[in-house]
Amino acid sequence: MFSRREFLMAATATSALLGSGMAGSWSRLMAQQALTEDQLLGMDPKGKLTLVHITDIHAQLKPIYFREPSINLGIGDVNGKPPHVTGADFLKLYNIEAGSPDAYALTSEDFVSLARSYGKMGGMDRVATVIKRIRAERGADNVLLLDGGDTWQGSYTSNVTQGEDMITIMNSLEPDAMTGHWEFTYGTDRVQEVIDSLPFAFLGSNIYDNEWDEPAFEAWKMFERGGSKVAVIGQAFPYTPIANPRWMIPGWSFGIREEDIAKHVTEARDEGAEIVVLLSHNGFDVDRKLASRVDGIDVILTGHTHDALPEPVIVNNTLVIASGSNGKFVSRVDLDVQDGKLAGYAYRLIPIFSDVITPDADMAALIDEVRAPYEADLARVLGKTENLLYRRGNFNGTFDDLICQALLTERDAEIALSPGFRWGTSLLPGQDITFEDVHNACAMTYPAAYRSSMTGQMLKDILEDVGDNLFNKDPYYQQGGDMVRVGGMGYTIDPGKEIGERISGMTLLATGEAIDPAREYVVAGWASVNEGTEGPPISEVVEAYLTSNPVVSLPDNQSVKLAG
Repeated sequence: MFSRREFLMAATATSALLGSGMAGSWSRLMAQQALTEDQLLGMDPKGKLTLVHITDIHAQLKPIYFREPSINLGIGDVNGKPPHVTGADFLKLYNIEAGSPDAYALTSEDFVSLARSYGKMGGMDRVATVIKRIRAERGADNVLLLDGGDTWQGSYTSNVTQGEDMITIMNSLEPDAMTGHWEFTYGTDRVQEVIDSLPFAFLGSNIYDNEWDEPAFEAWKMFERGGSKVAVIGQAFPYTPIANPRWMIPGWSFGIREEDIAKHVTEARDEGAEIVVLLSHNGFDVDRKLASRVDGIDVILTGHTHDALPEPVIVNNTLVIASGSNGKFVSRVDLDVQDGKLAGYAYRLIPIFSDVITPDADMAALIDEVRAPYEADLARVLGKTENLLYRRGNFNGTFDDLICQALLTERDAEIALSPGFRWGTSLLPGQDITFEDVHNACAMTYPAAYRSSMTGQMLKDILEDVGDNLFNKDPYYQQGGDMVRVGGMGYTIDPGKEIGERISGMTLLATGEAIDPAREYVVAGWASVNEGTEGPPISEVVEAYLTSNPVVSLPDNQSVKLAG
């Protein structure tokens, strides 16, 4: 019997013997040689300067399963362009062989089978190994480690410690700078307390103090690495007070603030910056548009939308780099600086196969230490799933189907709403559902599961509003995320239409009747941004449901139909 590591090595070596001439450069390395740590991390170096980027970890300390989306629609000019390419089309675009390690890491194709073959991904002890090796290879003085945010939120341990577990872990990695998004949902006092104590820079060029109408945080910072001056501008999520509760951070305003970024680029160049990096949590399409409108940015390290691309997208001479989420990937960007400007680059999106990369012993011990007080709770089994449970995808996610069923049952509702968050890990068929798994999908600081009355018209307005946040033709009006998940109701959506016209065919599934705009329906949901929302935490609702329904077997969700 092969161990998983032996299986991987044998399988990829066999693939090489059979030949896979269609594989691209990133794929060939994986398919033609044994899958080892050396091969995962190896690349031909270029220049003297290296950027290392991690983003959207969402407090996942341990290896996880995370299924990439099967649907990630692009609207308007970005239709069919990365990252709006998924599945078999993604494999074709990047010349990736079906069934290969990179196919598993980067797509939803044959996910369950490949997950069972290749194992879990991520784990901050494995990430630590990768970062240490890059620093050792390139020289610590030549490397910038940059954290794109959404780091302190997304797990039970982060929730109960107000992010302290991840803060401890990240401090030990010694990043040079970070920006943020979900970090702000711990509230002004906690965020300010942490930022004041960080041993590295927190950069937020687009966050203003409302009272003084001036920047609330350091906008950018100059570093000297690899013999070059490198300016890093921080860009927090511009819609934080809209997508998340404004009342948690009443003193700060956000925005894209394109003019400010352009100003900071000029400032940095005037102060001798040879390389300008935007450390961004805008989301990919926002950053693509921004790169087309703001000159002088060499690299945008993008985050928020959880995209993972094996190659940079080049816009207006700017490299736009997407490094995935949940600790699945680490990006390494080598930059060759000649005569004070970028002359060339090499890029590698490093997949963190947890059975292949050796855990860093010091980091593993630290992770065990911060998790130790909670291990008994984390491991508690609540049920078992017969389905793949996942969240990611524009319209449907089976983990949210489970949450919606819990809301319908435990809150005695006709219709359930679950927000289209892109964080939340996956579970394979046959896996136990643990307390930790539920909290990986539900851990947040405003978890109340409300029960209220909404008219049919109000429900349509909610769907239209969320749809516009996702499918507006102008990326600057997109807030990222996926469509709100719906239980007990079906509808049809045409993403290409304008707001007010995208949603049709709303149906109450229990009766098959059309949703009446004037009728009031009992609706249960969670994650309301309104202050004072009442109801039990969503995790308790799901746990109560699993207590009575410990075996999860979900039918194929056909309630949302795509038109256009």
